[in-house]
Amino acid sequence: MASSSIGGTGKLPHILVVDDALVQRMVTERLLKLHSFKVTTVDSGDKALELLGTWTAAMKKVDMILTDYSMPKMTGYDLLKRLKESSAFQGIPVVIMSSENTRGITRCLEEGAIDFMIKPLQNSDVQRLYTHFNHHLQIKLE
Repeated sequence: MASSSIGGTGKLPHILVVDDALVQRMVTERLLKLHSFKVTTVDSGDKALELLGTWTAAMKKVDMILTDYSMPKMTGYDLLKRLKESSAFQGIPVVIMSSENTRGITRCLEEGAIDFMIKPLQNSDVQRLYTHFNHHLQIKLE
């Protein structure tokens, strides 16, 4: 089990997991918590936007959003676009995940996703998330 903070700051990385499939949400949450992530989960893009809109800088802050690609109503791609269009959320790194190697990978990366992962997530994927966190923190400090 990793016990790594962001860039050695002592702060545990906080991930918002967005997935309409309950079992996938639970599996992803458990894996991330085993690796010392703080995790919040929601079951739709709409709920993710609602939750993010209620949090102020003084409250909870999300360091990264991990969203399923294929969801009803608002897909992961749609959520990504909405986040990148918002000045309040465009700086939050977004990772798209899918249970299949979809043709939407390129489109998501072009729209601003920092990575695309195949579900279910593995330990090696979690290490990639830490790399993304530390890279994002380094950019913010420059």
